[in-house]
Amino acid sequence: MTTDVVLPCLNEAGALPWVLERVPTGWRAIVVDNGSTDGSAGIARELGATVVREERRGFGAACHAGLLASEADIVCFCDCDASLDPGLLVPFVRAVAEGEADLVLGRRRPAGRGAFPPHARAGNLALSWMLRRRTGLRLHDLGPLRAARREGLLGLGLTDRRSGYPLQMVVRAADAGWRVREEDVPYLPRTGKSKVTGTWRGTWQAVHDMRRVLGEAGGAR
Repeated sequence: MTTDVVLPCLNEAGALPWVLERVPTGWRAIVVDNGSTDGSAGIARELGATVVREERRGFGAACHAGLLASEADIVCFCDCDASLDPGLLVPFVRAVAEGEADLVLGRRRPAGRGAFPPHARAGNLALSWMLRRRTGLRLHDLGPLRAARREGLLGLGLTDRRSGYPLQMVVRAADAGWRVREEDVPYLPRTGKSKVTGTWRGTWQAVHDMRRVLGEAGGAR
């Protein structure tokens, strides 16, 4: 089976070399430039990645643009800030390809000082609890490292284009009866400042976006 890795990117010039050199051989890296001003797109092209430009700002907008650009059987998602090694996705893809799971998520385990700041953990715990109440899924993290079949993801009809995109994917997968699995992964201190959870304000804005998604879930697609 073919595999693409979608890497949403906003000013990640310092992290791109580390990330792209760890994409497994034979997989295609799709870097979605979401308005970078630091030359990230050019660096990604020089390193052999497919670059897609998404003018609409937002994590979900970038992720979905990458999904639409993919032509592979299985699509993975990974942050582009060097906090997660895309090589960790190999067993995720294997589980999906062999029919053991429909969606595999990475449960982030801090592997360095400052890798998972308190405000980000607090927001994540709150969302995991709300997700459990809504779907019954006993997940501990809603992190960005994940893998699923492309056709299945497109069939979920994902509409959020901001911070709620990762949660909407999980909720709609649960509603569709998908088998969702969680695997521990080491989480490293990121390169540069987070665009979403770098501050308490950013974290709670993300939580607000995701609460809105939970309120919408279960309705008509």
